[in-house]
Amino acid sequence: MSGLLLRLAGPLQSWGERSAFTPVRDTAPFPTRSALVGLFAAAEGIGRSDSGRDGGIDRYDGLRITVRVDRPGVRLIDYHTVGGGQPKARTAATSGGSNKGAAVITRRHYLSDAVFVVAVSGEDDTISRLADALHRPHWAPYLGRRSCVPDEPFVLRSHIDDPENELLTAVPLSRPAPAHRDGGTDDTVPVEFLHERLPADAASLSADTFDVSDLPVSFAPHGRSYGVRRLYRSVEWLPATLTGPQSQLLRRLIDYAQTEECA
Repeated sequence: MSGLLLRLAGPLQSWGERSAFTPVRDTAPFPTRSALVGLFAAAEGIGRSDSGRDGGIDRYDGLRITVRVDRPGVRLIDYHTVGGGQPKARTAATSGGSNKGAAVITRRHYLSDAVFVVAVSGEDDTISRLADALHRPHWAPYLGRRSCVPDEPFVLRSHIDDPENELLTAVPLSRPAPAHRDGGTDDTVPVEFLHERLPADAASLSADTFDVSDLPVSFAPHGRSYGVRRLYRSVEWLPATLTGPQSQLLRRLIDYAQTEECA
């Protein structure tokens, strides 16, 4: 088993959770498994019509995903219209092949200024193939919607024996150092994690264990379907040395990423 680390950061992110072509396009407060699997499939050149269980997205079933929430971001809602003031023939199309004849109004939810670091663990061959695809993607990655472009560095590390431990001990945090208190600086900072598997240190686990309907079964254009998975939310106390001034964050991330290249 090995793994890789992705840093999901950018001005906007949107991880659709429940809406499907409805007036309200919501976002989950963290990257969903369906969105991440879609990102992997796009990098490997797997189209929506080829994304069934046989030879498509089933190749990602064995991956384990852990999310570290560096910054949860701020929810932003965009009042969005398409096709207003146009003749019917030039308004938005319907699934039946005609046109709506009026403006389509949606309220699109985003996370602004959020940062997540994702540990992806799996079989060595799968991780190696996926790392190659993410470094040279067939289709460009995006953070839930095509308009949401990821910041660099995107792939932090691509061959790690224990990526989850890296989240706890080594990956720079995208947040400032803790404030001084009683003449000193705190040694640790609390950071939220989302696990697909119960952490070994169950004592740190909060009572917030929940199910989400984001396990992809098919991305087919007219047959999208999802199953349910269980998530475990914990708060871990990480070394304050992983934090630092915002002005130095990019340098710290690049130094961390380049450590692998020099190894």
